[in-house]
Amino acid sequence: MAIALMRIGVVRNPRSHANIGRAEETSTPDAVLLVEPATPEALEQDLEAFAQCGVGLLVIDGGDGTIRDVLSLLPRAFGDNPPLIALLPSGKTNVLAIDLGVPRDWTLEDAIAAARSDKAVIKLRAPLEVRWDDGRPSLRGFVFGLGAFVRATSLAQNVHKLGAFHSISVAMSVLGALIGTVMGGARDEWRAGVPLCLAVDDQDKRTADRFIVLATTLKRLPFNLMPFGPPREGMKYLEVDAPPRRLPGAFPALLKGRDSAWQEQYGYRRGDAERLRITTDQPLVVDGDVYDGGCGLTVGLAPTLRFLAS
Repeated sequence: MAIALMRIGVVRNPRSHANIGRAEETSTPDAVLLVEPATPEALEQDLEAFAQCGVGLLVIDGGDGTIRDVLSLLPRAFGDNPPLIALLPSGKTNVLAIDLGVPRDWTLEDAIAAARSDKAVIKLRAPLEVRWDDGRPSLRGFVFGLGAFVRATSLAQNVHKLGAFHSISVAMSVLGALIGTVMGGARDEWRAGVPLCLAVDDQDKRTADRFIVLATTLKRLPFNLMPFGPPREGMKYLEVDAPPRRLPGAFPALLKGRDSAWQEQYGYRRGDAERLRITTDQPLVVDGDVYDGGCGLTVGLAPTLRFLAS
């Protein structure tokens, strides 16, 4: 069906960084359904209404957290037939938009015009799906992290309070994490790591303290950082034993995607996976927000979605 005939639904987060103070002055084109749900329950109801109305283009106006919330509830509303998704990157961090190449200043009118164009660029991405053993609702997002990444996320939130956003906040958080880790001793909270049991696909479980565990399905990160190696499809992961060894030399090489013969020997492992099986009582991060651990969980691949890039 041509996009011109599709219903268009917009989920706007008025609390997103770029939306604060401008909601009243932002107009919505005719025939566009706009919602601003204040709770997860309201968001689920709105998405169900979108599905019943036949929405074919879903525009998410918010940051990475808003995208995660929408994608996590999308299957309940749309089942196996999700709509085409467009992003208006209005959050404090917009890592998925950077990966897709979505212009930072994209407006709703720009997204609709791009969708109606014969030259519309559509990119495919499969989100991560985090499933807890205790039955709590699963999450679908694009960046999962444990250990030092949780501390770096808290640092990023402090950076936001100083007025740094987007890629700048990512760079400042990475730099702060590096300084804190290198300057600390083996028992420092950055270097000590967190206890967990991890199995990659069908490999044997390994219980040990980890400095950091990361996973993503993104292909491009801010500032062309490549901690998972060269850009490629699928889920990529990185795990580093605690306390990290030879960190001043390993850190730059990891961020640039370079492999060294000594990396695995000193506790630096990265690769591709279909599934990560983790048992930990430590907090974890999914797309910029911290969640409780407290039980076993599985990080896998969710079905592929279509995103409008430009």
